[in-house]
Amino acid sequence: MATMPSIREFYAGRSVFITGATGFMGKVLVEKLLRSCPEINTVYLLTRAKRGVDPITRVHSLLDCPLFEPLRKQQPDFRQKVVPVVGDITYERLGISEADEQLLIRDVSIIFHSAATVRFDEVLKLSVQMNMVGVQRMIELARKLTHLECFLHVSTAYANCDQNMTEEKIYPTTIHPSKLIEAVDWMSEDVLETLSPKLVHPKPNTYTYTKAMAEKILEEDAQDIRVAIVRPSIVGASWQGPFPGWVDNFNGPTGLFAAIGKGALRMMMGKRDGAADIIPVDTAINFFIAAAWYTAVAKPSTTMIYNCTTERLNTLHWGRLDKSCMEYFRKTPMDGVARLPTAKFTSSRLRRNMGLYLDHLLPAWLMDQVTRFSGGKPKFVRIQNKLWKAVEVLEYFTSREWHWTNDNMLFLKEQMNQDDQQEFDFDVRNINWDVYLQNYFLGTKTFALKETDEKLPEAKLNIARLERRDTLINIALALTLWGILAKRYTSINSYSLYSYTQLAFQQVVRLPALVGL
Repeated sequence: MATMPSIREFYAGRSVFITGATGFMGKVLVEKLLRSCPEINTVYLLTRAKRGVDPITRVHSLLDCPLFEPLRKQQPDFRQKVVPVVGDITYERLGISEADEQLLIRDVSIIFHSAATVRFDEVLKLSVQMNMVGVQRMIELARKLTHLECFLHVSTAYANCDQNMTEEKIYPTTIHPSKLIEAVDWMSEDVLETLSPKLVHPKPNTYTYTKAMAEKILEEDAQDIRVAIVRPSIVGASWQGPFPGWVDNFNGPTGLFAAIGKGALRMMMGKRDGAADIIPVDTAINFFIAAAWYTAVAKPSTTMIYNCTTERLNTLHWGRLDKSCMEYFRKTPMDGVARLPTAKFTSSRLRRNMGLYLDHLLPAWLMDQVTRFSGGKPKFVRIQNKLWKAVEVLEYFTSREWHWTNDNMLFLKEQMNQDDQQEFDFDVRNINWDVYLQNYFLGTKTFALKETDEKLPEAKLNIARLERRDTLINIALALTLWGILAKRYTSINSYSLYSYTQLAFQQVVRLPALVGL
């Protein structure tokens, strides 16, 4: 251990090749390598054209994002170390030109492979092409690299979600990966769509299924390559670096927070005392960098597999998450909120379904009628249908609980010196969840939704108006219900009359505070 170089010393003068660099985790990986390993030689990024934007422009846009602002101040010329490599993991030979391939062969020491489709409901053919065949093509490239010291593959902690306890090992697959690839190659889309649920069972979706298959491919086909596999759980906003709360997408918890804050999502299936295994993106990236370092310098005899999770070490529960989210977005509301932010995870399917129809779809339909009447274009039912399509996919994970072993994760920390443990901190026991969630909520509003503080006073007034409206509605409902019962049951006793009167009075006395008197 004494002879092992520090992480910064190791990366000095070396070049890395990153796939998935324009994704959420990829951006943070690029930024962290450049900021904390300033002597790194070159960072090559595999980039494809997307939605009419060419690869070079995409890389320039990546480096222009707010995430790189601290780096721009520290290293104004950092862009010179970033080199786009035009290619696509769904193409033969990754779609890389001969000249670019020769450059990688001569120069690259470390591969970080994080490119994948992360959509849970992705069609099986594309999932196989990106998450499995893409790995095979990366292995082929890795074999050619004359200075390769580590191939780090980013998997997911849910690759084996059919296991209650996931150990740091590769699990058997239901069929051999090569047979699945062959079948997908000749089957039509219609046939695959019909067979997909049976093929992926007992996995819940094509994402977890193909990620588990990718691990098996690496185990069998990459025995001559020094490989490390890291399995992060639910990747969320940054904890510390380069600044707290950074997030640029609506995947996983971020989408839930945005929907709750806007008042669109008020209830869903969830195990309130279950572990919400969220891993901050910067924590996961620190882990990637350290795992690649250890694989290269220690040269372990077997493939190291790391579960990058928080459960058992520093557990965050779903019940804590929904309560904190609701409280935060009432104090610091989002722009254009249509209903008061209210959030609740429930383990009752009946309660969830009643909430779906009575507290989501019915109000959305009523709001659309008002919009039509005022000459606007109805949108609320459409928004709810789209939202619940995503929610139903996530409910599989929020309503269940998994457990992981973390022995290799803890072992890796012990191999690092004190400076590296601080600079590349991935010890999840250091996370303060209250602080993290506050920053995450703010990051969702600021970075994902791109809302500024300029409209915050107006947003707070809107929340006050919604509170008054809901209070008046509650008064009207309470009095209406009492009136119906009083007419129907003439024998209603004085105690019941007092109870309903008291309920209405409790709502009335709240009005002065809501109005601001």
